[in-house]
Amino acid sequence: MHARVEEDGRGRRLAVDACDRPCAIERGMRIIGGKWTGSILWHLKDEPVRFNDLSRMIAGASKKMITERLRHLETQGLVHRAVLDTSPVSVEYSITDIGRSALSVLDQLRRWSEGLPEELTG
Repeated sequence: MHARVEEDGRGRRLAVDACDRPCAIERGMRIIGGKWTGSILWHLKDEPVRFNDLSRMIAGASKKMITERLRHLETQGLVHRAVLDTSPVSVEYSITDIGRSALSVLDQLRRWSEGLPEELTG
């Protein structure tokens, strides 16, 4: 269904089929729409990455922010966290099948944003 606004017989504007809960786009944005979330998934697309290497790849994000986003993605089932038996202990992240399913959306977003005027993406 698609929400719309119509006038009734008295000229009042009323919402028809209004969203009474988050729509599919809003639900998706709640999962992958956070700052740095898409970048994290994108950097995990080819192979598992250790946390410190991921933080080097996403230099604009703090380690705290990356940690928060990774925890969120792990909770949502988009990322898998593995503790490696190394000295010192390392943590490695990989993308799950559910996370991989978001890559086509992220690639479309990448291509769309590359086509925007620079003053919008500055």
